[in-house]
Amino acid sequence: MTEPTADNPGSADAAGVTRRRVHPRHAASLVLWREGPSGPEVLMGRRHHALRFMPGVLVFPGGRVDRTDYKAPAISELRAPTLAMLRLSSPASLARALAVAAARELHEETALVLGEMRGGRVAPDLGCMDYLSRAITPAGRPIRFHARFLVAPASAAQGELRGSGELEELRFFPLTGLAGQPVMRITAMILEEFQSWLSMDQAARDARALMAIKGRDRFSAERKWPSSEAP
Repeated sequence: MTEPTADNPGSADAAGVTRRRVHPRHAASLVLWREGPSGPEVLMGRRHHALRFMPGVLVFPGGRVDRTDYKAPAISELRAPTLAMLRLSSPASLARALAVAAARELHEETALVLGEMRGGRVAPDLGCMDYLSRAITPAGRPIRFHARFLVAPASAAQGELRGSGELEELRFFPLTGLAGQPVMRITAMILEEFQSWLSMDQAARDARALMAIKGRDRFSAERKWPSSEAP
């Protein structure tokens, strides 16, 4: 990868300044992955160069939570460890909505369905998702997000990969082939966390120490599991 840009996904521009407090919007991104000929691959797209927010950089499918995500039906619910991890930074209703948003944004941006279609909307397969990490855009930015990153296998998704126009060059990128690609520093950090996650078995993934990215792109240890929610 190229030298990561010292910025977070919530910045509208490198020199953005705001005169009022901006509350981070809840958002979710999905790291959809598969085994390729040269090793693990992740689905990413290059944001359109005409966009005001992060033009020309590679990102994971994702976006902010909508009101409809809170009551959307699903074909399966989150596994207990995944729900518990999300609940470290959100109430149960928001935790589920974040996972629904990740599947919805995947469909809107790539046409892939993680679950099944019902009445023109994705009823997601939440049970196939794992929690990876979260990141909060630094204070002082004109656009801020509290983004949670979830993981799912590409084998759980159906359909033909087709972009919506927001993401260009939408495809599965080998982890070993991201050298020279433009990514934000936050994305590079999430990719590092993902590679660590890949090296674990499921039991270790469900019990691992969690990290959160806060401030100027710094990893901080997540607070310990509440005894009533430990996986």
